Amino acid sequence: MKRVIMIKYGELTTKKGNRNFFVNSLYKSILNKLKKYNVFISKDLSRMYIEFEEKDLDNILKRVNKIFGIHKYNVAYKINTSIDEIKESILDIIKKEEFNTFKVETKRSDKDFPIKSIEFSKQIGGLILKNKSNIKVDVHKPDLLLNIEIRKDFTFIYTNDYCGLGGYPNNTLGKAIVMLSGGIDSPVAAYLAIKRGIHIETVYFEAIPHTSLEARNKVIELCKKLSVYTNNIKLHIVPFTKLQEEIYKKVDSEYVITIMRRMMYRITERIVQKRKAEAIVNGESVGQVASQTLTSMKAINSVTNLPVIRPVSCLDKLEIIDLAKKIDTYDISILPYEDCCTVFVPKHPIINPNPNYCTEMEKSIDYEKMINDILLNIETITITEEDKTEFNDLL
Repeated sequence: MKRVIMIKYGELTTKKGNRNFFVNSLYKSILNKLKKYNVFISKDLSRMYIEFEEKDLDNILKRVNKIFGIHKYNVAYKINTSIDEIKESILDIIKKEEFNTFKVETKRSDKDFPIKSIEFSKQIGGLILKNKSNIKVDVHKPDLLLNIEIRKDFTFIYTNDYCGLGGYPNNTLGKAIVMLSGGIDSPVAAYLAIKRGIHIETVYFEAIPHTSLEARNKVIELCKKLSVYTNNIKLHIVPFTKLQEEIYKKVDSEYVITIMRRMMYRITERIVQKRKAEAIVNGESVGQVASQTLTSMKAINSVTNLPVIRPVSCLDKLEIIDLAKKIDTYDISILPYEDCCTVFVPKHPIINPNPNYCTEMEKSIDYEKMINDILLNIETITITEEDKTEFNDLL
């Protein structure tokens, strides 16, 4: 019997007139992820099927499990739509399974098939009971759920059911720039943005010698972890030292973080425009630190008209940590290398900054000239899912 991987779309099926676009995008995504393997992929509006070489199955499943846009997937037996062949195949399948209770579910899209779904499930159930001892039917919580999907030319039989990542396929809902600090929160925010079909590029603010090359490498490693969910990630490294030192010298200490964040937003907005993106994404979580109170967010956000997406804004720290562990970024994020957001943190940062006072203090800094100089010296690294980096170009 030939086996195929059956892909179920889930949320993509709610897109009505745009379903073809999302299904085709998922098809391209899967094709790209499996380009190293000898596979054939076919699709319709409800399912996608991957034909493969048996020796590659485990590796293919690992890659399928990292593709957004897949609701569920199964390894199914593909056989001819023939009553005798279906029954014979099921007897072979159950010999390989260990179970005490079972249930049979039949879906019959081929209405020319002579037996109705419920009746056929009963027939197959009886066949299994007759040919395997010490088992019984359990329609509520069976050890084994045997699924039979009867189509015109082929029938698919499967027992396993794997949960996919859900979400939307890569690059279906625009591009955004993620402010990636190296902490726990921003990689999780990046992951959640990718899950919603957003193609991401990342920006990291570097303040050497106040921050280290280890801190930069930490961010690169985080991008490598995230890149398995997309084709590649561009990391824009921003030389922030001079502007950050100027802020530290000329701004009231309690406002240092607020003004620094406002400058980061201004720079990120320029990168968004240059890279033809549509939004900024960051890892801010309401109330977690002084710059993430609602009044602080309002004061900082006021320097840009771009949408600012905060995927983890309403999650608590433990929820964010759980997600970081799930996507394997947590151990990297907790490495003890400070980024520029933590180097100059004052003892008592303001939690309710006055936007007008922010504007007044910024007049003492020639920040437009400094931002222009910064933009001319941004270093861009392209990080691929094969964990290779290319130090390729300036922004």
